[in-house]
Amino acid sequence: MEKRKTKKEIVKMLLKNNELEEQDEEELLNLLIDQPISIDVDKQEEAKMTRGDRIADKVSEIAGSWGFILGFSSFLIFWVILNSVILKGKLKIDEYPFILLNLLLSCLAALQAPVIMMSQNRQAAKDSLRNQNDYRTDLKSELILEDLHTKMEEILKNQRKILRIIDQEEEENSKK
Repeated sequence: MEKRKTKKEIVKMLLKNNELEEQDEEELLNLLIDQPISIDVDKQEEAKMTRGDRIADKVSEIAGSWGFILGFSSFLIFWVILNSVILKGKLKIDEYPFILLNLLLSCLAALQAPVIMMSQNRQAAKDSLRNQNDYRTDLKSELILEDLHTKMEEILKNQRKILRIIDQEEEENSKK
């Protein structure tokens, strides 16, 4: 039966493909096993955020809320009523078909879409960093579990040896 490779051996094989020296491999393995590798992605990303990133996040937060939708719908209804009922015949600011309103809406959409996409791109980068962190944590857990499994097998093997020795001594004592 073919001997199954341990996780450490698999990681070593992966590392050899990157042409690392043996000392570097051992250092990396020890880092993976002995030291905490998980990070707080939110804190790390927050530390790297620029002013533009914060503005993009805030605009996305506001533009994606029910308050914005209801407020903007109220503004549109107010605009239509103001220009078609209240100011009809008095001031001609924006008569039907509301060309000025269409221009304002187009400008808002043209500015809002890239800002929201910037925020989404940052969120995607954050998710990618979180996934990498999860992978490292999972890899470390697998290595630790493999190591514990090996140690448990060794303990069981030693326990069987001790039991055999005890059994042999009892047989010898019973023969005497």
